[in-house]
Amino acid sequence: MQDFLLGNCSSLTEFILLGFSGNTKINVILFSVFLFLYLVTLLGNGLIITLIRKDSRLHTPMYFFLSVLSILDMGYVTTTVPQMLVHLVSKKKTISYVGCVAQMYIFLMLGITESWLFAIMAYDRYVAICHPLRYNVIMSPLLCGLMVAFCGFWGTSCALIYTISAMILPYCGPNEINHFFCEVPAVLKLACADTSLNDQVDFILGFILLLVPLSLIIIVYINIFAAILRIHSSQGRLKAFSTCASHITVVTMFSIPCMVMYMRPGSDASPEEDKKLALFYNVISAFLNPIIYSLRNKDVKRAFLKVTGWGNAPE
Repeated sequence: MQDFLLGNCSSLTEFILLGFSGNTKINVILFSVFLFLYLVTLLGNGLIITLIRKDSRLHTPMYFFLSVLSILDMGYVTTTVPQMLVHLVSKKKTISYVGCVAQMYIFLMLGITESWLFAIMAYDRYVAICHPLRYNVIMSPLLCGLMVAFCGFWGTSCALIYTISAMILPYCGPNEINHFFCEVPAVLKLACADTSLNDQVDFILGFILLLVPLSLIIIVYINIFAAILRIHSSQGRLKAFSTCASHITVVTMFSIPCMVMYMRPGSDASPEEDKKLALFYNVISAFLNPIIYSLRNKDVKRAFLKVTGWGNAPE
């Protein structure tokens, strides 16, 4: 497989990830910060998965999708952060060619799956608010499973196209990637060939994988807000709005940085800006998701108190 991806002109067997800084003191600080964020991300998302599994009142489509999102987030950060932490405190900052390909593919697969999962979660909220009496019939376990499988199919297949289109190019040197992991835009800058076709592929795939689900989410929420405004009770409207607020916040944090990263020409990209964007939709988003979804969620708080035995949640 490596020979196929390397092609006739490539001689690189490994890449060097430059990361954030060459200053040892700064790297130690960054190591502490990112280790904290990573551990809290795993703890927070793991806790949500555990609560949903343990509390039968959370065995609903909304929380099923939330548990899938938590699994994706845990995989998402684990694909990049542990290696980044090692490189922050190590003099050796290399990654093998095959390791770079694998990291790129897994990262894309999880990210694309998550972008479509957000659209599915928006549809779930639409059915819950606009068709509450038919919610359990429409959002059957079979349909929920098929929806998640659909997201996974898009993730695995489109990530393969992304990865092959990037790594089939010749890489003759230099081998220094100005990033903290093997992300497509950063790797393409090292290619010994014209990457304009890749820019077009990235834009088209970005349109399909980011703008299409985002457009579906916008359409769904227009219908949701129209239905909410028809609710006569101000308390009912507030409850419906708060149900959607968490999802809208998470989608915004994830989608906008991704669109900036993958839908602009490679020549317009700044390495330092790319690192900040990647940190936001990879690390910060996964860190904040469990906080956003649980902070104002009485069901999650109630399940936490029940599982831990710390008392009863407020009604």
